[in-house]
Amino acid sequence: MNIDYLKLAGILSFIAAVLHVAIIIGGPDWYRFFGAGEHMALMAEKGLLQPVLMTAMIAVVLSIWGIYAWSGAGMLPRLPLLKIILLLITCVYLCRGIAGLMAPLFPDNLYVAQNTTGFWLISSVICLIFALVHVLGMLQKWHEL
Repeated sequence: MNIDYLKLAGILSFIAAVLHVAIIIGGPDWYRFFGAGEHMALMAEKGLLQPVLMTAMIAVVLSIWGIYAWSGAGMLPRLPLLKIILLLITCVYLCRGIAGLMAPLFPDNLYVAQNTTGFWLISSVICLIFALVHVLGMLQKWHEL
């Protein structure tokens, strides 16, 4: 079976985007469950827009990344700067994955402390898997990009 890794990369980004939208809809309990931190959950409970806007922005970015992956897979028209953007997306996933694995080593950092250790570890492994799928996809389609 031949896997189209850029197609899979797009699917993964879209799933992550939909999950972020679901968190907005699910509200404070969903922010807590997915490890976004008590601070985000409390802001959501108060009806503040910050958690909604931050989470929505992440969903939009992830959707754009999915579109670029599918463009690279040939499922959508070729987008501008396709190869460079796919490389940057891969680097962001990779850097986020590595940084997130190191985050629990700095528990006094306010940014790190507002999320759970479980959040950092699980989300970082997911980001590293997404990065790997992007790398495999770009290697698979490099001559076409």
